[in-house]
Amino acid sequence: MRPANFRNLDLNLLRVFDQVMAERNLTRAARNLAMTQPAVSNALSRLREQLGDQLVTRSGYGVEPTPRALALWPSIADALRQLEASITPGDFVASEANNTFVLAMADATGAELMPGMVEIIERDAPGVTVRVLPLTTRDPRRLLDEGQIDLAVGFFPAVLADLTAQAQQGGMAAFDHQRLYDGRYVCVMREGHPLARGPLTLKRYCAAHHLLVSFSGRPFGFVDEALASLGLKRRVVLTVNQFFTAGRVVSTSDLLTVLPSHFVRVTGIADQLVLRELPFEVPPVHVDALWHRRASQRSDHAWLRLAIAASAQKAFGKPG
Repeated sequence: MRPANFRNLDLNLLRVFDQVMAERNLTRAARNLAMTQPAVSNALSRLREQLGDQLVTRSGYGVEPTPRALALWPSIADALRQLEASITPGDFVASEANNTFVLAMADATGAELMPGMVEIIERDAPGVTVRVLPLTTRDPRRLLDEGQIDLAVGFFPAVLADLTAQAQQGGMAAFDHQRLYDGRYVCVMREGHPLARGPLTLKRYCAAHHLLVSFSGRPFGFVDEALASLGLKRRVVLTVNQFFTAGRVVSTSDLLTVLPSHFVRVTGIADQLVLRELPFEVPPVHVDALWHRRASQRSDHAWLRLAIAASAQKAFGKPG
């Protein structure tokens, strides 16, 4: 293979390369480009010849980039985004738009962010519609990848760790994110609960009966993981998939639950609940917006991200 001569390089091939790198899959790249898979394969072959590198190799159901491809992609992707932003007009006009955006988030997150979002829509974008779907996973990348949702908002520690690792290895992840607000988890119980007064020790906590909030329905969560690391466990009597349900149940029972502290104020029953610090360490709550990189340069998606961020700032202030 000969080294590349930029004067003879077909720049359309770089668009194909960018999508293949973002998707790690020829079929999905072809779909995004409105091309056939053979056409994408042919374009890759031509680019391989011009750049003097294999670029990607087949791996399972997708492709694996070579070190040369990983080194080239950030520069190529940034150049394409800048070119697109310069050439394509920002055609989203909020006051005239009739877009429908689909978001995924937990009920607690929606309770905090959606009042501000509605205010923005009614003031600036009266034709825009937002659909909020329940968040049922801590890794919504498949939903974003398949176009089922436009934006996910939630606590995604494993996803962000994976994206950071990809960046440290010189790759460019297929997803972007933005921190919206921070919080912390607390133990929540009813007013008058036997553990509402006095020290909440680890022994007393583990001896109590518990309610678990699990979006996926798994009867095991991060609290159980923290306890297991200490060689301890708790008795989970009930598992639900909504924070509001959890708040209602513990307000009329002797079950304990763990909720984001900021959520309690929007339950409508805050005066019936008592918040106690957990007697062991758990991760802080970092709530992020997550989206697919292919949407980053769309003017309508940029408006959506700004609106969500403004709603979060109104509710919580700037993230710490």
